[in-house]
Amino acid sequence: MQTLESIEQFSELKNEERVIFVFSADWCKDCIFIKPFLPAIEEKYSQYAFILVDRDQFIDLCGELDVFGIPSFIAYHKGEEIGRFVSRDRKTQEEIENFIEGLSV
Repeated sequence: MQTLESIEQFSELKNEERVIFVFSADWCKDCIFIKPFLPAIEEKYSQYAFILVDRDQFIDLCGELDVFGIPSFIAYHKGEEIGRFVSRDRKTQEEIENFIEGLSV
């Protein structure tokens, strides 16, 4: 999974066809919980680019996007937000896949 390096890169990437930003942090237990099955999700939904966003590094961006709980997911298609799965709750592989399945692109 590619890691977000800058706000400028975020602006560029969100304008691509299908991208899902994964908001996370190293200290987050629920983020650590999903880490083992994220590669399988990436492989299953290879039509999407998955971008890891470190919440601590991009705290202002998280505030702008109303991401106050992690792990969280926001999907974009050509600059428009097409879905979000944002909460403080632990997420299962099934819940994440259901979110992706529900995206309308």
